[in-house]
Amino acid sequence: MTTLPPPPAPGPTGRPGPHQGLDLSEIALALHESADSEQTVERVAEFARSAVGCDDAGVLLVQARNRIETAAATSGPVARAHDLQVELDEGPCLDALENRDTIYQIEDLTFDDRWPRWGAAVLELGYRSVVSVPLATAARRYGSLNVYASRPHAFDEDDVAVASILARHASLALASNRDLEGLRKAADARKVIGIAMGIVMERYEVDSDRAFEVLRRYSQDHNVKLRDVARQVAEIRGLPE
Repeated sequence: MTTLPPPPAPGPTGRPGPHQGLDLSEIALALHESADSEQTVERVAEFARSAVGCDDAGVLLVQARNRIETAAATSGPVARAHDLQVELDEGPCLDALENRDTIYQIEDLTFDDRWPRWGAAVLELGYRSVVSVPLATAARRYGSLNVYASRPHAFDEDDVAVASILARHASLALASNRDLEGLRKAADARKVIGIAMGIVMERYEVDSDRAFEVLRRYSQDHNVKLRDVARQVAEIRGLPE
């Protein structure tokens, strides 16, 4: 079990001071040792809240079929701020997600009119400053890391730099996690297909090549993925009607 690095030491106000006691190597290690994508984004949101000196942080991720959703949020208002972007189809977090080379910074939402409907709604949630950083590698976009503060002009160049470093490590960790998750799914699919082939071979007295062809033909004829056909065969011990 990985021990998470401690949060930065408190500043004069008693809340964590940005960059104080920050050990990016420990944070990077914790991100790369996350068990899965869910744990990665939860950790990076918490690290961002401590390290950047923001009030809240969250992560938007691109899911299957380009569905965009909040994958992590340190508070309910952040989750709502993310949901509003999806509902209104505007906002810095969405733009950072689409433009992997651009960081979006809002100094004061009161006077920033780039996303007027979203900005007005988020002001009511109590936020004035926002920074949105892409989560992406050269090969793939994953989402955006987003930090929020209730005060205007909350983030300086160092804050943006730290958020960018966190996002870069989180992106690499997500890439690794997605690869592993893909391999696990492929292994699981191969296993269940093997079980289904054995059932077809025994029940219909055919060899392995013929059993696989039966499953493949059923998959094509019924427009059902092969692994789903195999799962049904394994459950009912025969071909579905």
